[in-house]
Amino acid sequence: MKYRIYIDEVGNPDLESSDDPNHRFLSLTGEILDLEYVQQVLHPQMERLKGKYYATHPDEPVVFHRSEMVNALPPFQVLKDPEVRRTFDDELLKLLDSWEYTVITVCLDKRKHKETYTVWRYDPYHYCLEVLLERFVFFLNRRKSHGDALAESRGGNEDRRLKAAYTRLWENGTNFVGPDQLQSALTSKQLNVKLKTNNTSGLQLADHLAHPSRNEILDEQRLLEKDLAPFAQQVIAILGHKYDRWGGRMFGKKFL
Repeated sequence: MKYRIYIDEVGNPDLESSDDPNHRFLSLTGEILDLEYVQQVLHPQMERLKGKYYATHPDEPVVFHRSEMVNALPPFQVLKDPEVRRTFDDELLKLLDSWEYTVITVCLDKRKHKETYTVWRYDPYHYCLEVLLERFVFFLNRRKSHGDALAESRGGNEDRRLKAAYTRLWENGTNFVGPDQLQSALTSKQLNVKLKTNNTSGLQLADHLAHPSRNEILDEQRLLEKDLAPFAQQVIAILGHKYDRWGGRMFGKKFL
């Protein structure tokens, strides 16, 4: 059995923007899936849901993107109808609940990070990715399995930065996971990066989970400045039994 962790980012790694409340936090959400399950269950069920509500075609597939869906932008303009939105959201939530995946989210307070480490600081991307990969390796080791990682492309410098951080971790290990252990669990030295337009079902699933998971963590830390949206609350209720746990410990949520 081979697993893949699909990674979605919320926020940006720029420490100079950390005093801005809108840019204070960076989070990486990884959702772990068995690749055979992706092929046999997740992808076909997701495509069937799209075909029921939207004009999709193999040559021009509809790609789920939560921000466009929230605002009912094309090709999701049918969601302007409240009844259509209600029935679609109900079906989507049932699938989010039924699909078999495990979630790990790491959220960094960049402002606190900047204030604490005044001489030398971890790169925010590197720091979050390190903790995320450590926990993914622990997950793989418990199952005596192997896996790799796939992230959504952000383009240009952001992709190069994330790929470089991954390669450094793969080569050097972390404070808690040595390079031998990391390399024996992760099958690729390179981080795979794909555009959302590639219609990768795992990345589309991560897109639906990343914001609610981040906001749940911030709400627990009393750092969320607005109320959780109703849909986000429903996703968070589902995440309650999707986060990685082992031996009574929570590995699926980490606030840095």
